[in-house]
Amino acid sequence: MRFPGGNDIRQMMKQAQKMQETMAKEMEALRVDAAAGGGIVTCEMTGNKELTWIKIDPEAVNDLEMLQDLIVAAVNEGNRKVEESMQSKLGGALGGLKIPGLT
Repeated sequence: MRFPGGNDIRQMMKQAQKMQETMAKEMEALRVDAAAGGGIVTCEMTGNKELTWIKIDPEAVNDLEMLQDLIVAAVNEGNRKVEESMQSKLGGALGGLKIPGLT
């Protein structure tokens, strides 16, 4: 099937699949660092939102409630950074198009 301008739907689908595979590889390789509490808790997250490591300042162990809050904050910051990176990469690949839900 051809669209106006001579674009073949099969060719467009192949290009979209290739772009999807490339993005999946890039996101798998992506690593973001995040911190909370001025660096009391730091972590690394993959583009697939997998937490790969977390570091906690030993002094933070004295206040369990604060520590729990900082861990949540650091992980949420990592998620935000992954989303931001995904939006940037997808937006660049799609000519700056914003994808709802990937802000």
